[in-house]
Amino acid sequence: MEIKRDIISVFKTWKDSALHKPILLKGARQIGKTWAMEKFGKECFKYCVKFDFDRQPELISIFQTTKSPERIISELALYCDEPIIAGETLIIFDEIQECENALNSLKYFCEDAPEYHIIAAGSLLGVAVRQKQMSVPVGKVKVVRMYPITFREFLRAVDVNTYNYINSISEIKQLPEIILNKLKTAYRQYQICGGMPESVVALLDGRGVGEIEDILQGILDLYELDFSRYAAARDIPRIQALWHSLPAQLSKENRKFIYRVVKHGARSKDYEDALMWLVEAGMIHVVYNISKPGFPISAYEQMDSFKVYASDCGLLRRLARLPASVILDSIANYTEFKGALAENAVLQSLISVTDNQIPYYWTSEGKAEIEFVIQKDELIIPIEVKAEDNIKGRSIVVYNEKYHPRVRIRYSMLNLQYNCGLLSCPLPLVEWLDLFIKLILEKKE
Repeated sequence: MEIKRDIISVFKTWKDSALHKPILLKGARQIGKTWAMEKFGKECFKYCVKFDFDRQPELISIFQTTKSPERIISELALYCDEPIIAGETLIIFDEIQECENALNSLKYFCEDAPEYHIIAAGSLLGVAVRQKQMSVPVGKVKVVRMYPITFREFLRAVDVNTYNYINSISEIKQLPEIILNKLKTAYRQYQICGGMPESVVALLDGRGVGEIEDILQGILDLYELDFSRYAAARDIPRIQALWHSLPAQLSKENRKFIYRVVKHGARSKDYEDALMWLVEAGMIHVVYNISKPGFPISAYEQMDSFKVYASDCGLLRRLARLPASVILDSIANYTEFKGALAENAVLQSLISVTDNQIPYYWTSEGKAEIEFVIQKDELIIPIEVKAEDNIKGRSIVVYNEKYHPRVRIRYSMLNLQYNCGLLSCPLPLVEWLDLFIKLILEKKE
């Protein structure tokens, strides 16, 4: 089964723009970057040619002898069956981290041959650039970040009628019980398989939980091999230890990242490079604390206080060895980690609707904590996350009394409603954030 990916729409907008700098596509391994590029090429161009610098190392010599786009194109044409015609052919440079000169050539395509459409991508591109001290043509490429399949994309594939119903919402009122139940079912399925395309397809094809677990474990094993292949020797055990500490870090009631959970006596300076490696590999997201929700929110970031989440909730579940059957049981006793898994899924969704911006979190002297705080245009919005129906706790109340935000949100498994500035929203609907903010602001006017 094929999953429709929203990244294709991003590519289409780029194709139709007057200025289309070469795209540099970044994202974690196994999220479908190559598939998306080829799918776009087949759908939107007369021709599509792909050059893989890992499988075709002989291509590297082309970029060593010239910087001229026209000469590069003429020589690349010898390696493909389809013609390379400006405006009619999509050129894909895959595994571009294997050829620094090819990466640098994007600058010359931007300056001297902008009529060509080029998308470049690579495995662990950020890691390779940093490790090899490669230069990236800043300002001459359009950096596009790709993430695992979102819940919105998942729902569209698994239950298009419910997806269409949510898109048609024109006022904030309780959802019909049948729609809410369908959302809950789909959301629990998503927490099991996560957003890795292969595991999503396995679930939608009905191949069973056992195969989903095998697929996710295979991806985790591949990530482990990447540590050895791409990381400096001294950093490998630190990256492994940090990565495997994620379930323990997130199982704490206070999910603030603590280095001694990684290893007794560990210090931040010993693990900073390992943390950065995982960020650049797209495997984790670091959410920083803010001293207060001022504007702009980035001005109040506290670099020494942060949480670390996995890039995908399905991989996090498998990393923690949490059985899929537990996810399907809404009353299962795994309170702390249930909250962590919910937060991880919410974070994935928030990133997809906030222009790839990582949110922050807020605490108040140990008395209150808001899981996420985001800036949307002129609004700073506090977001509380509850894994199920239990919404006890005063954190959102404390925040409201202190800062009086125009909009505040609580995500849980309760039905949709709006009351006195608080949007209570089902967890599956995070990616419809813009719609609900629009309806709230219209209501206030």
